[in-house]
Amino acid sequence: MSEYRKLSTKEVARFAARGHLMFEGLIGDDLNQKYIDEAGAGGVAEVAAGTPLADAYAPGTSLHALVNEPAVRGILDSLVGPGPLVDHHFVHLTLGRTQRESFGIANPMPSQHWHQDSTIDTRAAFDVQIMWYPHEVTLEMGGTRYLPGSHLRIVSEAAIGRYQNIRGQRHVVCPAGSLLVLHHGMWHGGGFNASDTTRHMVKIRLNPTVPQQRLWDTSDITPADRAQRSIFWQLAAREADDLHDILCEYQPWFEADTARLEFVNRVRFFRYLLGDDTFDADYWLTRIENQPARRVESTTGS
Repeated sequence: MSEYRKLSTKEVARFAARGHLMFEGLIGDDLNQKYIDEAGAGGVAEVAAGTPLADAYAPGTSLHALVNEPAVRGILDSLVGPGPLVDHHFVHLTLGRTQRESFGIANPMPSQHWHQDSTIDTRAAFDVQIMWYPHEVTLEMGGTRYLPGSHLRIVSEAAIGRYQNIRGQRHVVCPAGSLLVLHHGMWHGGGFNASDTTRHMVKIRLNPTVPQQRLWDTSDITPADRAQRSIFWQLAAREADDLHDILCEYQPWFEADTARLEFVNRVRFFRYLLGDDTFDADYWLTRIENQPARRVESTTGS
């Protein structure tokens, strides 16, 4: 049994900046195999949209065990909050070469197009998507590809499907029992399975029912995290993994100009998570919110 632990402030800041957190090998072998057996036998039940997570999965099933794992509960409590609703789940099975041949499938399924799940979504609140990989995923197996930092670049679902490869994209390569936890806006798509092994993955999307503010372990927030610092011209070395550095992390796909808009959106997002409209990182919002009141000079004589 894993240990219940809420996320740290820096972990949540990484989620705010990158739109994802990866937890490698979090789930044990027995539960991983239980899911594979259930999925192979068609034993993953349907769940009506909007069902409370606590009522969604029957006791004794692999998905009930997954969402009740203490470590998973700690992650979900920190991001989506208590009492979430199940938006949907989906069982992904991508046949390997051997399985395709046994079924007489001459043309393999291509990789899935880039997309952002569902429709245009401009909320500050966000859904959390868990992707569970119950077995090792090798590069040849073509695991999920995703684009770190894309979650706040809002598009219309498959409007990005014309793109092929994007600088900075990642492909899931992980040990068995890994969880990829995503913001619902993450650009992603399934990869082509060039191996001889069927690739398993199950995704669960959860809707919040509470404001997603200060849900994680905030005891590690320091005065330095809230203080402004010198920018562009710094003489002293900075602390490694500084909170502001995390929020202002570049991604390879950023353009020189619009990267600044990504920083602005990240700070706004982290303000929402923190429940503090005065928080800023590297002055991105403070400078554009600065609107001094107009001073009116007296026109009467003395």
